[in-house]
Amino acid sequence: MARRRDERIDRSVLAAVSELVREVGYSALTMEAIAARAGTTKPAIRRRWKSRQHLIVAAMAHERVGVVEIDTGCLHCDIVGHLEALRVGLADPALSRVIPALLADLANDPQLHEEFLTIVWEPRRNACAVSLRRARERGEVQQLDVDLLLDLFAAPVVFRALFRHAELGPDFAELVTRAVLVGVGDSRTSYCTRQAGQASSR
Repeated sequence: MARRRDERIDRSVLAAVSELVREVGYSALTMEAIAARAGTTKPAIRRRWKSRQHLIVAAMAHERVGVVEIDTGCLHCDIVGHLEALRVGLADPALSRVIPALLADLANDPQLHEEFLTIVWEPRRNACAVSLRRARERGEVQQLDVDLLLDLFAAPVVFRALFRHAELGPDFAELVTRAVLVGVGDSRTSYCTRQAGQASSR
C-alpha cells in the first residue's frame, strides 16, 4: 500500500517558496534554502515537484496574489477592482521578482508554460470573465469577445509592470477601464454612473 502524501510538507514548502522569493528573488532561490526553511529535505521536495521552476509556479498558484472575486453590479467598478488587484499583485515581489525571469523558462518548457497558464494566469482571467458575463446579462454591454477584452484590459498593466517605461500609479486601473469600455458599449458604459452621481451631488 502506497504511503499517504503528507500535505503538511506541501504547505510548508509552498509557504517557504513564497517567503524566500520575496527575500532573494527568482534566480537566487535554491532547493537547499527551500528545504531548510520548510524543515524538510530536498528528496522530499523533488518527489513532489518536477523542478524548481514547477515548484515556484505551484507556490504562485497556491498564494493567488492579485486574484479577486468582485460583484458590485457595475461593470466599470468590477473591472477597476480586477485591474487594481492585478496592479498591486504585480508590485508584490512574489510576482514582480518572478515573472520576468520565469518567462524565459516558460518559453523553453511547453509543459511548464501550460501549467503556468492553467493554475496561475487563468484564475485571474476567469475572475474577470465572470464580471464581463454578468455585465452582458445586465445589458451593460452587447456582443463580447471575452478573451479579447481580457487581453485589452490586462495588457497595459502587465506591460508597464514588466518594462517600467511609464508610471503604473493607483489611477491607472481607472484610466484603462474607461478607455476600453468606450469601445464595447455606449457612452453610458464608459464611466461608472455611481461615481458620476456622487460627483454631481458635491
